[in-house]
Amino acid sequence: MTLQTKWIRLIYAAATGSRKLRLLLTPVVGLSYFSFSMLFVIGAFLLDRWLQFPRIPRSPINLIVSIPLIVIGLSLAGWCVLHFLKVKGTPVPFNPPPVLVTSGPYACIRNPMLSGVFLFLFGIGFAFQSVALLLIFTPLFILFNVLELKLIEEPELALRLGQDYLNYKKKTPMFFPKVW
Repeated sequence: MTLQTKWIRLIYAAATGSRKLRLLLTPVVGLSYFSFSMLFVIGAFLLDRWLQFPRIPRSPINLIVSIPLIVIGLSLAGWCVLHFLKVKGTPVPFNPPPVLVTSGPYACIRNPMLSGVFLFLFGIGFAFQSVALLLIFTPLFILFNVLELKLIEEPELALRLGQDYLNYKKKTPMFFPKVW
């Protein structure tokens, strides 16, 4: 059995296991993801300083771009949490909703919460004029998240939710809504 399969089975067992275990794991996993995200931001700021990258874009353009990105990103993530809470679940894979959420932003894209986090990170990059966050660390963060989604989360969702998830996955784009 591969490490990937073991990880998928671990998430599946926790997600379908006791409520007590799920409630215990939720803050731990949520805090771990937040810490992982913050490491990217801090790493970008340190790299900016170490390599003496220029601060771009200049003020006030950075604020004109960053404020909408931050507000939209946080609003999108918050909207997702509300839809998860409505069906008694959380965004944490170890304590997911018991049913497939396809309402609100999930009607347009499969991973709107991550889209919100990505927009937020780009917004922070613009706000602090961080070349490293805009061009290196946020794209790397996106890559890591896409790999985790494809290798771990989507197979676990298919295992737990079955054909409903597979049909939803087929018709709903991953990050960007269809505009045509």
